Amino acid sequence: MTALSAELITLLVLGATAGGFINGLAGTGTALFALGFFLQVLPPVTAVAIVALMSVLAGLQGLWVVRSAMKEKPARLLRFVVPGLVGVPLGILLLQAIDAETLRMAIAILLIVYGAYFSFRTSLPKFERRTPILDSGIGFVGGVLGGAASVSGAIPGMWLSLRPWPKAATRAVLQPYNVAILSTTVTMLFFRGAYDAAAVKSLFVVLPVGLLASQIGIYVFKQVSDNTFRRLLIGLTLLMGIGILLQLLF
Repeated sequence: MTALSAELITLLVLGATAGGFINGLAGTGTALFALGFFLQVLPPVTAVAIVALMSVLAGLQGLWVVRSAMKEKPARLLRFVVPGLVGVPLGILLLQAIDAETLRMAIAILLIVYGAYFSFRTSLPKFERRTPILDSGIGFVGGVLGGAASVSGAIPGMWLSLRPWPKAATRAVLQPYNVAILSTTVTMLFFRGAYDAAAVKSLFVVLPVGLLASQIGIYVFKQVSDNTFRRLLIGLTLLMGIGILLQLLF
């Protein structure tokens, strides 16, 4: 097994640090912060496979933090997760009929407009009404977009940032949703042979760093207020949109 180059190790460490930290802090956004580093030194499929597995394992740490909130309203969680899992294979099938780049461009514009509008408002929206059917629809759309364009967390994150819930309640939906969707992705990539020898070598670097960075992010999460966490999600929505747009343009 050949040794990893210094450049490869450096970029893997930087990507794992950035992606792991944001996963621990917000419960989403791992790929946005990690892929920019990974794609400089790894093939796209290998980079996606690595970041997906790191997201799942780091996400499991986040699940432990909000385990009590998850138990309080399991039905609310399931109405996002179950439709999301149904949507993933449909999204993969749709890849044969749609232009994935056009879809990603439309999503990026939506996220940028939403994130920019609410990031600079002095007061945040407070959508308190129960919407179980709409929640399921959002979960399904996220799953479809995850399969079709690798942006499963974008729409659910935007939707949940409208809710004036405690930060633990918001994360108790967003974190397990992302873990479930990305676990499906990891499984499909595994059977497609994405975790080859090169991927495994990189994982020996990425996973320890990413998991440690996630713990730091979780610590920061525990310190912020509920309102600050909502603003964090909205700001992350804006960054996700900009990140997707830059990937498409460059």
